[in-house]
Amino acid sequence: MKIKRAFLIVVILSLLFCGAANSLVIEVYFSPNGGCADRIVSLLDSAKSFIDVAMFSFTSRELARALIRAHERGVRVRVLLDRHQAEERFSKGRYLAKRGIFVVYDRMPGLMHNKFCVIDSKIVITGSYNWTASAEKRNQENLVIIHDSKIARIFERRMEYLLKLNVPWWKRLLQGS
Repeated sequence: MKIKRAFLIVVILSLLFCGAANSLVIEVYFSPNGGCADRIVSLLDSAKSFIDVAMFSFTSRELARALIRAHERGVRVRVLLDRHQAEERFSKGRYLAKRGIFVVYDRMPGLMHNKFCVIDSKIVITGSYNWTASAEKRNQENLVIIHDSKIARIFERRMEYLLKLNVPWWKRLLQGS
């Protein structure tokens, strides 16, 4: 109850200080069992044109299915995963790729430790929350959802940069990137 009250206060203060002209709305969730996965699914299910995901670890069957539903209704879906996800037994990378979703494994030095999703140039999902069952049920994680087109465009540019590092130009052309 305290989290919901704090969330409402943050939203009200954001609206007051940002003014009616700026539509910035921020949602905050925590796990375990804080509704993170349910909220992500609802946002993925509402996507109209595209979903870009950069995720360090992705093993959630529920979130993978939501991406597949989006893809099946014509939403462009692109997923960038850390290279270790290529061999991870429960990673959803292969599962998504087999269903026609554009999946790329990072090949740069170091970890691809990003955890963000951009939806329709309007919404950013970010935070420490990996898209895993452990993040939802066991780990102490945070999830921040930002409804703001300016911030979404910043994350879109980052996704394009990450894809340019990891995907040859001709493959990006074929994918419409």
